Amino acid sequence: MARPDPARFAALGLIIGVTEERESLSDQIAQDALDGLEPAQRARAQRLALTTLRNLARADRVLKTHLRRKPSADIMALLRLATVELLAEGQAPHGVVDAAVTLAKSAGPKTGSFAGLVNAVLRKVALDGALWAELPAPEMPGWLRGRVMAQHGKRAAQAMEAAHLAGAPLDLTLKGNLADWAERLGAQVLPTGSLRLAAQGKVTDLPGFESGDWWVQDAAASLPARLLAPKPGARALDLCAAPGGKTLQLAAMGAQVTALDISEPRLARLAENLARTGLEAEVIAADALHWTPEAPFDAILLDAPCSATGTIRRHPDLPFVKDGPAIKPLFALQAALLDRALDWLAPGGALVYATCSLLPEEGEAQIEAALGRHPDLQVCPPELPGLDPAWITPEGGLRLRPDHWPELGGMDGFYMARLQRSR
Repeated sequence: MARPDPARFAALGLIIGVTEERESLSDQIAQDALDGLEPAQRARAQRLALTTLRNLARADRVLKTHLRRKPSADIMALLRLATVELLAEGQAPHGVVDAAVTLAKSAGPKTGSFAGLVNAVLRKVALDGALWAELPAPEMPGWLRGRVMAQHGKRAAQAMEAAHLAGAPLDLTLKGNLADWAERLGAQVLPTGSLRLAAQGKVTDLPGFESGDWWVQDAAASLPARLLAPKPGARALDLCAAPGGKTLQLAAMGAQVTALDISEPRLARLAENLARTGLEAEVIAADALHWTPEAPFDAILLDAPCSATGTIRRHPDLPFVKDGPAIKPLFALQAALLDRALDWLAPGGALVYATCSLLPEEGEAQIEAALGRHPDLQVCPPELPGLDPAWITPEGGLRLRPDHWPELGGMDGFYMARLQRSR
């Protein structure tokens, strides 16, 4: 019997882990789901899983026309993976079908008995290119889509779903000269000052990685630190700091940075990035709700724990592992962290509150409520290059959406607001 392709086999496990066990890809990988694979196989397995999850609803629409009844979870995941390889990636039918049949046979008698079904269905699927091209982008889960439509309308929700299907490019934040590195990397300079790569490869092989001249950071995620803009020498706190992109930005601006996060493993990655880039920050592992600083801060960046619904285009597993009721406790946590952080802000200091969320409960509503609790605060409307005035919200925050910059490849969904305390 032919041996199954290890990357496809691993991708199949990741897909089942998300759809059946409701376990995120990052958690599965952290628990050694890809151990034993060569680096190229690991990358391919992740790519296959991501592409399948991104296109899963479309694959189901195609498969429904060829299945009398839905098979077991293992076989369904295999059919979904192969359908995406055939129709989304345009892989050669012979190789994909043979690989899928081999996977079915290798998983044991229970799945091996379905090898004939897998073969027959996928040969029909390979002819469904025209149907595939007409399918709309998968919808966001109902608990999220309803909120997004109420806030932005149906057309905007559909545009965001198209952006989720398209996926996310690779953006970089630079320490050095933007134009020079754009030329060296063949990258595009974005209006807000990030670099966007035209093609994605292995990040660690790119010029400037080892020398620490840049770090990976979505263009939207780079804006909270730019909005805070601490002066050189200012005492700055990056709250909920890991994995550290904003810490690196604040340190590069010349601030005296304290990076606080509850997760020691995630802070280890932050420390690695500080060492690679040659930047400095005090790194503290602690629960912000129980930690107290020795002195107030001139500038605080609170990138609060949130639903992460603004990052679906790069994390297509998220709609499968989260739901509406599960995220509600985050709203109270965000408010508590915001109040606590404001207690540490020096008179005249500034705090930027940010979440990578599409939900108004985690953005606009949090700021409106905070202004009611703290009458000495005011929102400073954002003044940054590259912003569309339409992105500024009535209370003075900044609402970014995945469908913004469609001609440039989109951005993550984010909300942020700069709060200034009166002297």
